[in-house]
Amino acid sequence: MDKESKREKIEYELRGKTLQVYLYMLNKGEPIGVREIQRSLGFSSPSVAYHHINKLESLGIVKKDEYGRYILVENVDIGVLQAFIKIGKFTLPRLSFYATFFTTLFIIYLIQYLNSANLHALSFSLVSAIAFWYEAIRAWRKKPF
Repeated sequence: MDKESKREKIEYELRGKTLQVYLYMLNKGEPIGVREIQRSLGFSSPSVAYHHINKLESLGIVKKDEYGRYILVENVDIGVLQAFIKIGKFTLPRLSFYATFFTTLFIIYLIQYLNSANLHALSFSLVSAIAFWYEAIRAWRKKPF
């Protein structure tokens, strides 16, 4: 199976409760058992949780460890998840990096050219920073995890 068809299959399968299980495991970041997933996500029985873990396992996203717990072995970047990046234990909106960049540019320009600042440069960098922060915060509020 080539990379593109695998990605399409993952995107098709990773919906609903299976996506909930994936996001829970992504957020948890450590091996977890079926019953923990069932309790945390409010599934009616462990078999429901197992069914969705089994789907993730067949996609190659999850693997069973030697203690019978499941751990993510691959992070997928599909749908709404494309707007986020995982750095260590933190999952941040990608737009927050642009917001930080334009905010830093604005502050540096303001400090360097305090007396002779160009109004157009100041307004461009400030409006850009505000727009990116607005979009980053908006994405953060809609986060699926």
